[in-house]
Order: sequence, then C-alpha cells, then structure tokens
Amino acid sequence: MSETADEVLKEQVVKAIKEVYDPEIPVDVYELGLIYDLKIFPVNNVYVLMTLTSPSCPSAGSLPGEIEQKIREVPGVSDVSVELTFDPPYSTEMMSDEAKLELGFM
Repeated sequence: MSETADEVLKEQVVKAIKEVYDPEIPVDVYELGLIYDLKIFPVNNVYVLMTLTSPSCPSAGSLPGEIEQKIREVPGVSDVSVELTFDPPYSTEMMSDEAKLELGFM
C-alpha cells in the first residue's frame, strides 16, 4: 500500500520539526514530546498543537515561531498554524525513549 500525499507531507513536517531544539536541552522538540498534535488539512495546511517544558520557559517566545518557520520551508506546505497549550501540563513522561536515553532518564 502506498502512502497518501498527506502521509508523505506529514513525515516531511515531522522531519522539519525535529530540526528545532529546546535551547536548554540537547534534544529536539518532537522527541521531547512537546508536539501534542499534528494535522494536515486540505490544500496542505499544517496545524500543530504544542506545549513548552514550562509556562515560564525562556524560549516561549521563539520556539513556536521557529517551528512554524521550519514547517513553512517544507515544499508543498500552504499555511502553518502553531497553537500553544499547557493542558495537559508537560512532564518527562511525554519524552520518546530516545530522548529519555539521551538525557539519562533511562
């Protein structure tokens, strides 16, 4: 079974998001578990629901914009919407196993 165009685009978007790192942690925001939701809507509009490691995170002002910029660089993306939420609150349980290993949680 071949992948749909949306699935291919979603993979490229995830790859782009993985280029963004939390400035205080040497792990990308995707593996950290900061991305809660990622949707591709008709005509390649990308929606990202994300959080930060804490509401007072010093990179609060820059991370969403950096993620949006990386996604906009993906060929075929029409528009990008990045929404910040703190519900549910972030915890280290949301990290991928790769991130937990990298940071010594495993």
